[in-house]
Amino acid sequence: MPYTPILATLGYVFSPDGRQVLMIHRNTRPDDPHFGKYNGLGGKLERHEDVVSGLKREIREEAGIECQTVRLAGTISWPGFGRRGEDWFGFIFRVESFTGTPFAANAEGTLEWIDVDRVLTLPLWEGDYYFLPRIFDPASPPFHGVMPYHNGKPQSWSFTLTND
Repeated sequence: MPYTPILATLGYVFSPDGRQVLMIHRNTRPDDPHFGKYNGLGGKLERHEDVVSGLKREIREEAGIECQTVRLAGTISWPGFGRRGEDWFGFIFRVESFTGTPFAANAEGTLEWIDVDRVLTLPLWEGDYYFLPRIFDPASPPFHGVMPYHNGKPQSWSFTLTND
């Protein structure tokens, strides 16, 4: 059976000094599978978009800012991640510069600047703890990983590093 995941972007917007990251606290809809968790910004790609255009659109919609400098940090295949067991494939980016002032909130939750060294103490998806250290290390080479999920829990994590 061919692998036909939902394609998505996930961006981590860094403050100009790199010490903070803009995250959404998904705290508005109790029926949201992400309810209570913190996450980067992003979402599903649209049929006519390349991944960078999709990332920029999602961040514009969710945070009201324009991405200037983006760098691919890696990709992750999440088989079984969706609410009904759908497969997801994410392109993960570092947003290293932007213009505008972020919204305080959007329909999904509150936008908050979080100290990078505090992120791993927040309520996150369990699998995020495996790959976020690579995102927060600007010297980390791009990675390409797979993290199968079952019943909302990661089953394993493996990745390959690449040189850019």
